[in-house]
Amino acid sequence: MAHPSPEPLSLPHDLDGWKSFAADRPAERLQRVAAIDARLVDEPELSLQERLALWNEADIALAEAAAPSHLISESHPDAEVRDAAEKQAQAVDAVQSRRVLDRGLWEVFADADPSGLAPDERRFLEQVRRDFRRGGVNLPDAERERVRALTDRDTELSLVFSRNIREGRREVRVPAASLDGLPADFLAEHPSDAEGMVTLTTEYTDLMPVREYARNRWVRHELMGAYNDLAWPVNEPVLAELLAVRAERATLLGYGDWADYETETRMIGSSAAVRAFLDRVADAVAPAAADEYDRVLARLRRDDPDADAVTIADFWYVLGALKREEYDVDAQLVRSYFRFDRVLEGVLNTTGRLLDVRYIPVDAPSWHDDVRTYDVVRGDDRLGRIHLDLHPRDGKYNHAACFGLAPGIAGRSMPESVLLCNFSRGLVEHDEVVTFFHEFGHLVHDILGGHQRWARWTGVATEWDFVEAPSQLLEEWAWDAEALASFAVNDAGEPIPADLVARMRTADAFGRGLEVTRQLGHATTSYRLHVDRPDDLATAVDGYYRAASPIAPLEGAHSYAGFGHLTGYGACYYTYQWSLVIARDLLSAFGDDLFDVETATRYRREILEPGGTRDARDLVKSFLGRESTFDAYRDWLAGA
Repeated sequence: MAHPSPEPLSLPHDLDGWKSFAADRPAERLQRVAAIDARLVDEPELSLQERLALWNEADIALAEAAAPSHLISESHPDAEVRDAAEKQAQAVDAVQSRRVLDRGLWEVFADADPSGLAPDERRFLEQVRRDFRRGGVNLPDAERERVRALTDRDTELSLVFSRNIREGRREVRVPAASLDGLPADFLAEHPSDAEGMVTLTTEYTDLMPVREYARNRWVRHELMGAYNDLAWPVNEPVLAELLAVRAERATLLGYGDWADYETETRMIGSSAAVRAFLDRVADAVAPAAADEYDRVLARLRRDDPDADAVTIADFWYVLGALKREEYDVDAQLVRSYFRFDRVLEGVLNTTGRLLDVRYIPVDAPSWHDDVRTYDVVRGDDRLGRIHLDLHPRDGKYNHAACFGLAPGIAGRSMPESVLLCNFSRGLVEHDEVVTFFHEFGHLVHDILGGHQRWARWTGVATEWDFVEAPSQLLEEWAWDAEALASFAVNDAGEPIPADLVARMRTADAFGRGLEVTRQLGHATTSYRLHVDRPDDLATAVDGYYRAASPIAPLEGAHSYAGFGHLTGYGACYYTYQWSLVIARDLLSAFGDDLFDVETATRYRREILEPGGTRDARDLVKSFLGRESTFDAYRDWLAGA
C-alpha cells in the first residue's frame, strides 16, 4: 500500500532565485536555530524528551542550511552564487562551533536524568553530550574562545583550500605528433593548432586517457606534473596554517594529536590504532607489491632502457601494457563497450535490480542543464530524489563525490542527494565505470538510509570510516559479467564478451598490490601531515610516498596542494582501506550470485536502511552473523 511521501525540495528557476536560495534560505535556517536555542535556555520546565526533540529540530535546520550550501558552492555555474553559498557554509560551521561551546546550552543536557528515555533517545543524549565535550564547553573562558576562533579558522581555510583546487585547472601544450597511442575519438576531440600543438588540461577527461595510453613518456610526465601541482603554490601556506590550527585545537581540547581527536567518533578509535592498521596493511601487501614492481619496471625498460624507476606518471600506462600483452586485455577495446549514456543506464538498471527500486526521470529545475533528476521509487512509494551532474565544466568540483541536498526525516522531508562527477560524454574508461558505481553507492545509501527520526543519523551518517564500505562493495557489480552484459555494448550493438570480462577480472588482480601501496601513500600523507606537522611539506610528502610505495612520485611535485581529502577527511584517509576490509567481507555473503534476492534484501535492510541509527559494527554483525575479519581482504590482496 502506498504511503504519502513528503514533497521534494523546490529548486529555483532563474539566477535571482539561485542567489536567494544560496544566501537567504540558509540564513533563515540559522535564525530557526537561534530561536530553538533560546527556548532551550529560557524554558527550564521542558521535559528531557522535549529538549532532545528541540535539539533535533536544530540539527534538521542546520542540515537544511549546510548541505545545499556545500553543494552549490562546488557546482553552480555562477561565481556570485558559489561565493554566496560558500559564505553560508562558513556561517553554518560557525554556528555549530558556537553552540557546543555555549555553557547555557550545555547545562540543558549536562545533568539531565536519562531514566525513562527510549534507547534511541538515550543514545542521542550520549552523543549530544559527547559533542559538547569535544567542542570544549568545559574549558576556561579564554581557551574556549581560542577554540572557537580556531574552529572558525579551520572552516575558512578548508573552504579556501577546496576553492583553489576547484579553480586550479592547468593546461599543457604538446606536439600533436607526441600523442601516439591515444584513442581515435580522443585525438578527434583534440585538434592541433596552427603551430601543430595540442592543449591538454588537468581535467579527468584528458588526464585519464593520457596517463593510460600515451606512449610518449614525456607527455605523460608533463600532464601528470601539471596535475600534481594543482593549486600550488597558492595552497602551500593555506595547508601549513590549517595543520597548525588543527594541532593547536587538538592540544587545547586535551587530545594527543589531531588524529586522536578525529578518530574518537570512528570505528578505529585512536591515532595509535591508525598507525597500527596502516602498518598491518603495509606488511600484508609488501610481497605482492615487490613482485609486481619488478615486472612493471622491466616492462618500462623495454620502452626506456635508461629508466631507473617507475613513476606515478608511468604506472597506469605500463600496467595497461602488461595487461594487454600478458592477459590479453586491451583497455582501448574494453573502452569501446562503455559509451557514457549506456553506462548511465546500466548503473541505474543494475542498482535498481539489486535494491528493488526504480528511477523515474523528472523534469525539474536545477543549477545547470547537465543535471539529470530522478525520483527513486519502490512500488508506489517515492523514497527520495537524486540529481546527477556528471560532466566537467569551469568552476565545478573537479573530482567525483556525493553531496547531500536535503536531509531525509521520516514523514517530514524527502532525502535528496547529488553526484558531482566529471565523466566524458563519449566513451569512458572501465576505471570510470567503477568510479560511477562507487559514487552511486553513496547516493543510494543516502536515499535508502534517509528515513530516520533523528537528523544526525539519517542517510550516510554512520561512522566516517565505515561510510566507504557500501560504495566499495557496489564496485564489484562493475566487474560482474551478468551486470556488464546488460549495458556494456559497442557501437555495433555487440555486448561485451563474457570471456573478455573474465580476462579483465584476472588482469585486475595484477597491480593490485602496487595500487594498495599507492593508497597507503595517500593515507600516510593524510595521517602524518597532521601528526608530524613537518616544516617542509614538499620534502616530507615526497618521503611519505616513497616509504609507502615503490611507485615513485614525480621529482619536485606538490601533490599535497591538490589533495582535496585533507579538508574533509583530515588525518583519516586510512578510511578507504579500513572500509575496504569490511567491504570485502560483506561481499563474501553474496557467494557466487551478486543478484541473489535474499542476500540483497538482507543487505539493504541491515546495512543501508538503518542509516546511522546503530553502530557500524552492529550493522556488519547483523548482516554477516559475526564480527568482520581481515581474512577476505587478505585473500583479495593475494589475487582472489
